[in-house]
Amino acid sequence: MRRVAMVGAGMTQFGELFHLGMKDMLPMAVSEAAASVDKGFDRADVQAAWFGELVTTDGFATGILADTCGLLDIPVSRLENACATGNDAVRHGTMAIASGMYDVVLVVGADKVRETSSRTTFWDWMSMTRDAAWDFPLGLVAPANFALHAARYLYESPHATREHLAMVAVKNHHHGVTNPKAQMRFEITVQQVLDAPMVVDPFGLYDCTPQSDGAAAVILVAEELADRYTDHPVWVRGTGLGLDRVMHQHKRDMTTFPPTVKAAKQAYAMAGVGPADIDVAEVHDCFTGVELIDYEDLGFCEKWGAAGLIESGATYVGGRIPVNPSGGLKAKGHPPGATGVAQCVELFEQLRGESTNQVDGARLGLAHNIGGPTAVSAITILGADKP
Repeated sequence: MRRVAMVGAGMTQFGELFHLGMKDMLPMAVSEAAASVDKGFDRADVQAAWFGELVTTDGFATGILADTCGLLDIPVSRLENACATGNDAVRHGTMAIASGMYDVVLVVGADKVRETSSRTTFWDWMSMTRDAAWDFPLGLVAPANFALHAARYLYESPHATREHLAMVAVKNHHHGVTNPKAQMRFEITVQQVLDAPMVVDPFGLYDCTPQSDGAAAVILVAEELADRYTDHPVWVRGTGLGLDRVMHQHKRDMTTFPPTVKAAKQAYAMAGVGPADIDVAEVHDCFTGVELIDYEDLGFCEKWGAAGLIESGATYVGGRIPVNPSGGLKAKGHPPGATGVAQCVELFEQLRGESTNQVDGARLGLAHNIGGPTAVSAITILGADKP
């Protein structure tokens, strides 16, 4: 298996980008990724591309990417895997190079969740990420779905309270203030989170990620070509993909996400590292309670230790294990197809010492998504040092 290097990364701002369509966002993200390549990048070098997108709003998705980004002479594949789409697209690009099939590939993720042209688009997106025969007809759309897990977690945990959920929101908003690409660049307080209108118990308005538009892109190359593009590549050290049952009545434990545990086990093993080696993480915090469970599933603390971890400040930039220095989904935003790719963009910058919210000495980073309703998780581990 060949080693895989990430030599370029870029993204649009995330937000309510009503003035931009998919044909605008895709070239913006790809152009920024190409411009970030230190020694220059010719798009003619790209041999294949993967496009992560949850819902097509502007027509034939792969054709739009190929047409707007000058990729008409290569194979372009669309990938959808619920909210794990972005990191799974990176995984597919990595496998393509590691296998020897291609030497240079492009991975792009994008979505237009705030698209106003059709109300149906929103409901299509919501139903695609749930079990359409059971969960969705019962009203188990995203907030209610994850609230079942968070409520059970708070019930069983000897330590966690709604205040600890609020601390996650406060932290990620604090990090988002300094990220020029973030959708919500303002501070909030624990009391504001607790006093916000209830969406579904235990989540208030500030416990929930916003709906977002945006695109992100990364360029992956084989080890022997890395020096052609940069003297400071970021290495794909490990990837993982985990699955679980879809229907909630079939889940054995609502206080953990088995797909995350499975994906983490695969990624750590492939990278030859453990949770204690991770210097910075971008994790799926579509709702605040999800980030708390992520801490435990990823091995950043022991079972029921998440409350103590967030309370201690360990997951802030400057703490023991900074989580979501970009602001996370909560403040940066969440266009599902782009989210995992954008996490890798943040880690690319972190591991090269170029992030606007830099973690000192970061050498190893982890990106994590979960979705579909808590039935799939994808993880990517990136490193500054060649494995």
